[in-house]
Amino acid sequence: MGLPSAARRALRLSCVAFLFSTILVEFLPHPLKNGITMRRFFTEQLICSVGSFAVFICWELTHHLHRVLHTKRFMFAPPKGSAAAETNPSEHLLVALEESNPTSLLRYLAYLDLCMVCENNVDTWRRAAFFEETGETYKRVIAVCLRPLEQLASRLGEGLGNSVDKPAQLSNQLLSPTDTRLDVKYLEPLNNFQLYAWCSRTVASLTACSHREDKFGVAQLSGSNATVVSTLISCLLAVETFMGKKTTTQSANQLLGPASIKWAPMNSARADMVTGKRRTGPVNSKAYAVADVLKTSIYQIVSAFHDEMLASAKAGLLEKDWVTSGKTHFGTREVLIQKLRLFLDFRAT
Repeated sequence: MGLPSAARRALRLSCVAFLFSTILVEFLPHPLKNGITMRRFFTEQLICSVGSFAVFICWELTHHLHRVLHTKRFMFAPPKGSAAAETNPSEHLLVALEESNPTSLLRYLAYLDLCMVCENNVDTWRRAAFFEETGETYKRVIAVCLRPLEQLASRLGEGLGNSVDKPAQLSNQLLSPTDTRLDVKYLEPLNNFQLYAWCSRTVASLTACSHREDKFGVAQLSGSNATVVSTLISCLLAVETFMGKKTTTQSANQLLGPASIKWAPMNSARADMVTGKRRTGPVNSKAYAVADVLKTSIYQIVSAFHDEMLASAKAGLLEKDWVTSGKTHFGTREVLIQKLRLFLDFRAT
């Protein structure tokens, strides 16, 4: 991530060194200056520029690695006790998350800082500021964390038959079970495992903390709790489907045809073959890691709100309180509700 910025800075420094050496040669004593031909002068300057660029970029990359590996985390917050810390302590963090380049080191450091604030008790005053009375800060934090997970679920859904793009969906269904084009296509988004882990852990920790720290009830009143649970489950379903795991839980009555004839599921042989292929594919280790983090995050929320969820389930309000009524990013709303009930019974594996 630091290579482009290091290359730009090294190029600027090498240009400065080239100008400085050119000016220095002009002020050298006259006999030495006449002894250098123009061709030899430019050749030496070119070699000097290339050498200085190599030295500068090595220095910048080394400096970058030391900043990442050997320094404290970067805190996107004003100094504690300042006026900004009292009025709007979350603005620095939200600006870095919303306005920085999606692939920049700055945004990744901001996600790491947010995850540490939500998971640990290092800066409780910053986490308390997320639950301010209007609820706008809380909704912005949840939105920036759910966006990468929503994009992952939608991207996987495009190639797994959950897309409105019918030609692309048909072409994917006609692929051979040994075809690796799907794996190669989704290798790039799954490489962002660390980002998905930070986002999932952040929203889970923040939702769990809201059970005891949200004095104004902004998490529940804004509908963020249902949005978080729905997005996490939807993303988990997409990843599990990509790995070849069956995610729909159909009852026996749904497989009964006319005259009570029990029909076998369609394409079962093909599904088994695809499952075997994906379990040994190069992307599957990353998919398993993402699925593990998502399941842990969902269980964290369920553990914090277990009594409330059980009461809602007995009253028939579980899907109303914890699953959004709008369109899901992957799967159907009924499948999301069934999956949530498995988590509520601690039977989701």
